[in-house]
Amino acid sequence: MDRKWINFLQKISDDKRLNVWHIAIIVAIIQIAIAQNDIDRIKISRSKLMKKSHIKTIPTYHKYFRELQLFGYTKYTPSYHPQGRSYIEIFY
Repeated sequence: MDRKWINFLQKISDDKRLNVWHIAIIVAIIQIAIAQNDIDRIKISRSKLMKKSHIKTIPTYHKYFRELQLFGYTKYTPSYHPQGRSYIEIFY
C-alpha cells in the first residue's frame, strides 16, 4: 500500500470527530482508488460507495459523506451528465 494511504489512515484514526460511518466511507473510497490505480481523482458512484461501505440508507450516506468534505478530507466533484462520472479528491 502506498505510504500516502498509510499516513492518511493514521490521520483519520486520530480524528475524534470521525465515527464508524466516516471510516467506512473512507475505506470504500480507498478500495476504489486502489482498484483504479489512481490516487488523485477517484471516479465514484454513490451506489458503489454505499455498497462497499455497507451503508444502506441514502440519508445516512449523505450525512457522513458531506461531513468528510466539511472536515477537509475530501472534495466531491459531481457529474450532472447521465453518462458522466463523479470524482472525489482525497486531501492527505
